[in-house]
Amino acid sequence: MNKIFSIYKTDLMNLWKVPTGLFLMIALSILPSVYAWINLEAMWDPYSNTSGIKIAVTSNDKGATVESKSINIGDEVVDNLKNNHSLGWTFVDEQTALRGVERGDYYASLIIPADFSQKITSIVDGTMEKPEIIYTVNEKINAVAPKITSKGASNVTAQISENFIKTVSSSILTRMKEIGIDFEKELPTIRNMETKIFELEKRLPDITAMGDKALEIEQKLPDIKEKGQKIIDLENKIPEIDRAGDTILKIEERWPKIEAVAQEVLVIQQKLPEIQQAANRIAEIDQNFDKVGDALNTAIDKSRKANEIVTAAINTLPKVEEIAAKGSAFVDQLNQYLQNNDAAFQAIIPVIKQNLTLLQQTADAVTQLTGLLQEVNPDPQKAIAAITLLTDRLTTGVVVIDKTVDLFTRLNTYLPNAPLTDNINRLNNLKTNFSNQIQTLAKVKSALERGEQPAKDLVNNLNTLSKEASAAIGGILSRYDSEIVPNVTKALAQIKSVAINSAAVLQTLQTQLPNIKEILVDAQSGIHFAQDQLDALQKDLPTIRSRVHEASTTIQSKINDFTNGINEAAPFIRNDLPKVEQKLHEAANFVRNDLPAAEDEIRKVADLYKTKLPEVENAVHLAANLVRNDLPEFETAVRKAADQIRKVEGGGSIEEVLKLLQNDIQKQSDFLSNPVLIREDKKFPIPNYGSAMSPFYTTLSLWVGAMLLVSLMRVDVDNPDGLLKTHHIYFGRMLIFLTVGFFQALIVTLGDFFLLGTYVVDKFWFVIFAVLISKVFITITYTLVSVFGNIGKGIAIIFLVLQFSSSGGTFPVSTASPFFQKLNPIVPFTYAVGLMREAVGGMQLSVVLKDVFFLCVFIAICYVLALALKKPLSGYTKRVAEKAKQTKLIS
Repeated sequence: MNKIFSIYKTDLMNLWKVPTGLFLMIALSILPSVYAWINLEAMWDPYSNTSGIKIAVTSNDKGATVESKSINIGDEVVDNLKNNHSLGWTFVDEQTALRGVERGDYYASLIIPADFSQKITSIVDGTMEKPEIIYTVNEKINAVAPKITSKGASNVTAQISENFIKTVSSSILTRMKEIGIDFEKELPTIRNMETKIFELEKRLPDITAMGDKALEIEQKLPDIKEKGQKIIDLENKIPEIDRAGDTILKIEERWPKIEAVAQEVLVIQQKLPEIQQAANRIAEIDQNFDKVGDALNTAIDKSRKANEIVTAAINTLPKVEEIAAKGSAFVDQLNQYLQNNDAAFQAIIPVIKQNLTLLQQTADAVTQLTGLLQEVNPDPQKAIAAITLLTDRLTTGVVVIDKTVDLFTRLNTYLPNAPLTDNINRLNNLKTNFSNQIQTLAKVKSALERGEQPAKDLVNNLNTLSKEASAAIGGILSRYDSEIVPNVTKALAQIKSVAINSAAVLQTLQTQLPNIKEILVDAQSGIHFAQDQLDALQKDLPTIRSRVHEASTTIQSKINDFTNGINEAAPFIRNDLPKVEQKLHEAANFVRNDLPAAEDEIRKVADLYKTKLPEVENAVHLAANLVRNDLPEFETAVRKAADQIRKVEGGGSIEEVLKLLQNDIQKQSDFLSNPVLIREDKKFPIPNYGSAMSPFYTTLSLWVGAMLLVSLMRVDVDNPDGLLKTHHIYFGRMLIFLTVGFFQALIVTLGDFFLLGTYVVDKFWFVIFAVLISKVFITITYTLVSVFGNIGKGIAIIFLVLQFSSSGGTFPVSTASPFFQKLNPIVPFTYAVGLMREAVGGMQLSVVLKDVFFLCVFIAICYVLALALKKPLSGYTKRVAEKAKQTKLIS
């Protein structure tokens, strides 16, 4: 605390030692006051000098004649304005008035047209044209003058209206007095009207009920519109209905096929025991699958042995050829060769059958592939992999078929009547079939690789080819043991018989050796194909076993559901399907015969809804609005009229009406022209505009004074030894600022009292509040500059600009934009100006306490801001100040 006051004491001593500095402080104390005094004096009482605002007045009114009486309202207006000195009325011709307004000689002009009196009296003949006074204003001369001249023009029209009402009401009342004389003559007619009104009053419940019906219909209009919209929607769906009708007709057309399928269901029901047996057979295969593996291993072993035998026979054949070349020794050697290799020839028969079985499996695998391709969304990768595998198998099958055909052809030459010819033809056809399958699979694979669904015809063709191939092979296998095996055995025996013949046929045997060799080679090729297929089958055996087990499990789990489904569907097919057929025929007959007429009716109703419903809706709304808006008033008016009639009948009020018609016309006319008077009750009256504006300009001068101080005085203190902390410097130097601010507040408030004569109810508190406001403003501006340096000066200026418009010092803040309305409660000007106004007009303790509290809050915020940020930002502000000095423009 001592260090803070030592800074303050040093500042005072330095000012005392330097007269120029002391003089500057005095100037800084007085200068803000001059700003306030000049502005207040300039606008002390602007509304008392409006007679200097020149308004040009021109009357071109030619007057009018009413009931043989000439009147000229334009001349009357001019005469009245000549005695009115509230504004500078100047009477000139029209051209001078318009030219003067354009050049700025007059702020505005009033021109009364030539037909003004004629139009204002048009009420007499019933045309009732409203007259106009042409008001021209030059708004660029001054912002406030157009408001004042507009008020003057409004007063002129109000005065004309008042005089017109007074004159017209006088004429009307005079006429009413004359009517009163005739009133008694028409009394019977009035009584008749009374009866009609009473009768109408009795009928009001019926009218109300009808009105309620209209409202009820209006409430139901949305439902009616909704249902009408449904009709339109139904009309829009007629194409869909037609398509549905076409579908019904197509179903009817295809009903025989549906019935055929249904009959198939019944056939399946009859074969359910056989299906159950097949399921049991699959389960038995699953249970005994180990035996299949053993059989496959046995077949593989046998094929290997057969291969060894045939290979040995082929390897021995060159020796036979060598012997044949030697002549007669060939016979003995050939017989020995045939006896030693008889097993090789016998191995040909089972190998051929085994190869045919493998070819049939390949065809069946293609059939299974077509089932996969016929699914809705087949897996392309899985399908492509299967196609690749099957293509390889089919290609190998073609080679095997070629070898088998070649073998059968050679054997067929040793048999009478060529009994193997039919099988050879079947095998050639099978070869063509396999080639076609290979080509079709290539097309399907190409489509899948392009990401396309294979053509349905392509898949169906592949399915047909594979089934034909399987059936053809099945036909060959069915006759294999009964026809092919005996013929092959017979041919082989014939070959051996020819070979065993004597040396006389040696030459013939020598010519047969190539055939024997080719037969053995063909047999060896078949054995190799069988080995490859059996090895592949053995490799896939675990997968096949898994699939068989899965199929068995699935069949066993689903067979009951399948059986139940078939059994449930069968009664429907027997009992209900004929009824469905009958309903289908009825629906089809409706589509053919009645649907077109029904659609025409729907279109007619929809067209009626589109064209007529808006008119009906408008009529309903009109009636409902009449019920809501006018009917209550009508009922009230009828009842009121009836009540009034009863009162008149009961109290002799007809005489009172006659008396009313005969009242003083002049008094009634004055009342009608000006029926309402305003009694003004001023709260916290302020006699002049300057005094009313003194809170704002006094507050503004205090902020200007605070800005001058932070602009001209230093906020830092020399601290070469570093003994002073930031808060010592902040509060120590602030004291000299607050001292000058105190004198600024004192000078401006006393000057308001004694130099300007400002009206202030509580002068003492006016001075005290000014001192408090000066302390708040100096604390804010000083803190901003102390913490932020030159940036703080800019913030203080921005703060001043924002407060000027958001404080409500000149115009009510509610007339400002939403942005400034939101700023109003968070700027100190709002509470400073409000506090000063309390002292000027008369204080309300609650308002004063609120304003003082918020001003103190601003002080507290500044202290917290300074103590929290001054030290952390001191280095930054110092560097900014040094860089500013380097410009040699900014101090």
